[in-house]
Amino acid sequence: MADFAARRENNIKQNKLLLQGLGLPSAPETTVKGVKRKLKPAPTRQSKRLAKDTTPRYDQSPGEGSQEPQNEPLKPTSSKPAELDVVSIKAQWTAWKPEAEPPSRDTDGTFHFKSHPDFRPNKSPEEIIREGSFGGSYWRPLYSKRLGITIEDDWMELPASWTTGLDKDMFLTNPSYNPEANKYGVACGQSIEEWEAAGWIAHEHDVRGWFQWYCRFWMGRRCADDERQIGRWKKCVGEKGRWRRVLLKKYVVLGIRSVFDEDDGVGDDVSPVVHQTCHHWAYEVRQDALERFWATGT
Repeated sequence: MADFAARRENNIKQNKLLLQGLGLPSAPETTVKGVKRKLKPAPTRQSKRLAKDTTPRYDQSPGEGSQEPQNEPLKPTSSKPAELDVVSIKAQWTAWKPEAEPPSRDTDGTFHFKSHPDFRPNKSPEEIIREGSFGGSYWRPLYSKRLGITIEDDWMELPASWTTGLDKDMFLTNPSYNPEANKYGVACGQSIEEWEAAGWIAHEHDVRGWFQWYCRFWMGRRCADDERQIGRWKKCVGEKGRWRRVLLKKYVVLGIRSVFDEDDGVGDDVSPVVHQTCHHWAYEVRQDALERFWATGT
């Protein structure tokens, strides 16, 4: 608890400095209703065999050898965009036209995009949504301090097939983060507001961050932010990605050689937090990757 308080105090100080750099007033020091506090634990999902779990921040760009992920924030401007700029930014969110065809999927479940062959996720946006992600609150009404506007109903641009029959209040627009809505039943990561304060949001492209970018990329949009976002994906769950390696190492430490053990509940002991983090980044452990890691450590 003391460690959490110290980290929170440090984050507050860093955010104040960031807001000063942006020319924005600091928020009053009131208690923030964070998504990770006072949540009921999920003992059926929590590892009992690991003495120490990893709590990653799923929208950061981690450095391979670092203890904590290393941020790569965008360079902030000195003040809030002029009103005309905000209008133009909003227009860009829906003005794009598909430029690329949908990806193909190989026999091991990996997706391949012709325009970016080095980007190889194995979870589609629809799968991420339907299986449970972001505490069911990713598409809630969002107030952007940077733009000074509230964004809502933008989930409606998604293909109808992605959300048909889905409990939208539970899995899309829940005003509060609900870890029970997540596939692995645990909370992880930070809020979109925290991502914005840290400088990770490219507002002219995707005001909600990486997953919104992924949805639009999947639907055929190509934009100037593609290389940055794919680079962040690589650092998290690519072939040498930090959280991918962390997760595979946990399988080895626990002596688990088959991902199918998870169907019998054995895999529940492999960090659900890191599993959920990788899920948010469109990756899940597949048998071929696990066997290769057992054999070579890569």
